[in-house]
Amino acid sequence: MDLLYNALILPFGETYFQKALLGGSVAAIVCSVVGCLVILRRMAFLGDALSHAMIAGVAAGYLFMKLLFNTEAHAPSMLAGSLIAAIITVASIGAVARVSRLKEDTAIGIMYTGVFAAGVVLVSIFRNHIHIDLVHFIMGDVLGVADADLWVAVIAAALVLSIMVLFFRHFQLTSFDPIMAASIGMPVVLIDYVLTTCVSLVVVSAVSMVGVILVVGLLITPAATAYLLCDRLDRMMILAALFGMTSVLGGLYLCVWLDSSGGGAIMLFCTFQFLVVLTVAPRYGLLAGWLRRRRSVPQQLVEDILGFILRCDDTPVALASLTASLESGRERLATAVAAMTRDGFLRQEADGYLLTQDGKSEARRVLRAHRIWETYLSHTGTPEAELHERAHQLEHYHDRDAMNYLDDLLGHPTHDPHGAEIPENYAECRPGALCKVSVLRAGRAGLVASVDKEALATGLRIGESVTMGPRKEDGALWTLVREDGAETLLDHRTADAVTVKVLGSEAGTDL
Repeated sequence: MDLLYNALILPFGETYFQKALLGGSVAAIVCSVVGCLVILRRMAFLGDALSHAMIAGVAAGYLFMKLLFNTEAHAPSMLAGSLIAAIITVASIGAVARVSRLKEDTAIGIMYTGVFAAGVVLVSIFRNHIHIDLVHFIMGDVLGVADADLWVAVIAAALVLSIMVLFFRHFQLTSFDPIMAASIGMPVVLIDYVLTTCVSLVVVSAVSMVGVILVVGLLITPAATAYLLCDRLDRMMILAALFGMTSVLGGLYLCVWLDSSGGGAIMLFCTFQFLVVLTVAPRYGLLAGWLRRRRSVPQQLVEDILGFILRCDDTPVALASLTASLESGRERLATAVAAMTRDGFLRQEADGYLLTQDGKSEARRVLRAHRIWETYLSHTGTPEAELHERAHQLEHYHDRDAMNYLDDLLGHPTHDPHGAEIPENYAECRPGALCKVSVLRAGRAGLVASVDKEALATGLRIGESVTMGPRKEDGALWTLVREDGAETLLDHRTADAVTVKVLGSEAGTDL
């Protein structure tokens, strides 16, 4: 009991601990809330830039007070100088990004190092007048928070949080959809400058208490931790503020227990907190991702199962048959079949599984890709003995545009090199759809919807009913049977120039 009292209660009764907790919590809350917008807008580098660049403002504040009033600088003068330096840095970054071909991240890297270097040079030249502890500036001294620094941080936090509350909807919309925000009349550029000013104010008011490293950490890490747990900005801000406060509290206890640097201990606890959430977050955590991958069914296996059952001609397929024919374990296949049944691709019968209508459509799409790939490989000179195996590997690359491109490149073949029929493009040739005559198969009917100039010589009329006849000349010519029974022959280019509205039902369902 004494050990617990000494570890948890005793430090809390110390004045330095209370002031450190108050000052650190104020800085953590406002940094975390603003950090959510920084994370969403991918501005994390800007916080680091401002915190480093403000050394020039601190130096200028010292020099101004010393040379003009012969007195040491105090918190308000340093805050004013730091804020001016931050504004100059932001303005310089924006100017360089606008007038050159450089991206904003490059401009940030250039300008903040330049302003930071100017501050270092200023300190070294006027070292007799400027007394800045650079170690304190970088590392901070959260255990020795001065009253003036605390008041500055509280006022700055109140101002920034008020702006966040009043203009929350504006910040939210410009962060997620700036184009829409501009289209409804929001001053997107002005809102961006307001946010940047808020970031600058947060940074310069907190650095004097917690240092450069900790202020950047509090600006990014709690917000990133909250981002792993929720998808709503308001909840993200509340969670980020909570994580910021727990980081300060946990870090201060860690500092007391280990007798270490306060800022370093807070940042260490904050990072540990992030790593724990990264591991166990229910949706975006590492464990959740691992479980999803473990439970997921590979698309390639799904397509292999669909293709195998399709080739069984409406005969129920038992799980044992799938296990014997496909190179996959029984447990994995059972998981895949159960998932496909839930998704509506399969239905279970007494003696096996059959494809549903959705399953047949998906299976035909994969089979079409397989046979188009076989035809393409044959045209490229692939040995016949290798066609099936190589096409089996490629059939899983069945992007619609890619398949349509290959189909057109090959002249819309109806059969693969082995003589098997290539399924029609059902997605584009369904009844009521508009499609080119070149992709229709024999027996399909339609109403002429458009005739491009390449096909004007055919005499086809808009609204005329036509029926596809058999392909001739080894598939090089399309036969179009017109209303009066006359046949019109079209080559590939002319067939592509005629669009019809498809009538009737799908063809080619028996393969």
